[in-house]
Amino acid sequence: MVPALSIILIFQLVGEVISRALHLPLPGPVLGMVGLVVALQVIPPLGALIRPAAQGLLANLALLFVPAGVGVVAHLPTIAAHGLALAVSLVVSTLLAITVGALTFTWVARLVGSNPDD
Repeated sequence: MVPALSIILIFQLVGEVISRALHLPLPGPVLGMVGLVVALQVIPPLGALIRPAAQGLLANLALLFVPAGVGVVAHLPTIAAHGLALAVSLVVSTLLAITVGALTFTWVARLVGSNPDD
């Protein structure tokens, strides 16, 4: 379990170093995850090594939301002061993300020659 977690965290660290060194607009963990996916394709036994740790993390994913909940409670006065703006921005950004996702899916489906209604 420790070697598997170490591998996952090393990929996250490498992604963070690349992101900061090259001043990329992407978060380091995202780059690390892309690197891990590439490594899993190139080195298939790596998947078997990190699978138990990854499944353990996924099984306890709800625990990772506790710090976010504590942050919300700690900033309740700020949220109360700007609640309407936050609510509007959440709704608009969610609708925009859904729209862009649907349009991108349709565009890619046409690009590869498949019918999105299938």
